[in-house]
Amino acid sequence: MRLGIMQPYFIPYLGYFSLIKHTDEFILLDTVQFIRHGWIERNRILKQNGGWQYIQVPLIKAEGRDTIIKDVRINNNENWKNKIIAQLQHYKKKAPYYYPTIKLLNDIFTEDFIDIVTLNNVSMKKICQYLGIEREIKVFSQMNLHIEEVAAPDEWALNICKAIDGVDEYWNPPGGQSFFDKTKYDKENIVLKFQKMDLTEYNQNIELFESGLSIIDVLMFNSKDEINDMLDKYTLL
Repeated sequence: MRLGIMQPYFIPYLGYFSLIKHTDEFILLDTVQFIRHGWIERNRILKQNGGWQYIQVPLIKAEGRDTIIKDVRINNNENWKNKIIAQLQHYKKKAPYYYPTIKLLNDIFTEDFIDIVTLNNVSMKKICQYLGIEREIKVFSQMNLHIEEVAAPDEWALNICKAIDGVDEYWNPPGGQSFFDKTKYDKENIVLKFQKMDLTEYNQNIELFESGLSIIDVLMFNSKDEINDMLDKYTLL
């Protein structure tokens, strides 16, 4: 069984969803330290006049540096849902799939969210449903999974793999290649693989293609079939 594990990002990039699609089980790791101004509470979209801008979920200020992701709460005193939708209005003039994408986001935003993990989990599940990706996404803190003590950062994934019956492959984005000690995984008969996306440019109706944006941008300019074709283009390292 192929297992993928990632921290719960906010409406993440294309490669994140490819990892979900091509693993058998996917886990959101929410029991590690929260790093503010990362990808947990924000992501990037096109800016109206070129370049990119952030869309962001406001958070209640965490107490102390040791706050873990599952304890991070959303500041619902701010009208962040409408602000994000407003930041996307400029896509209306140039994006052929603007209306279904906005409908999808509004469907996500109809729910009330207290914590960032629930928001990100629901967002990913609904985007997967829209794309026809049938995959169970689990939240680590809710699994009641007992793992061995973690002695190094690359052992979170290893020890989770060991605790789940049938896992014989662990897939990770390529940025983690230098981070993982492959010998640890070999010792436990777990094949460590890194999924490198073969990204192709799509028409954003701008002069210079802006890469690495939230999947929102991909949804705006591509059909479901086109997106699934993109998700299927990768190389295993």
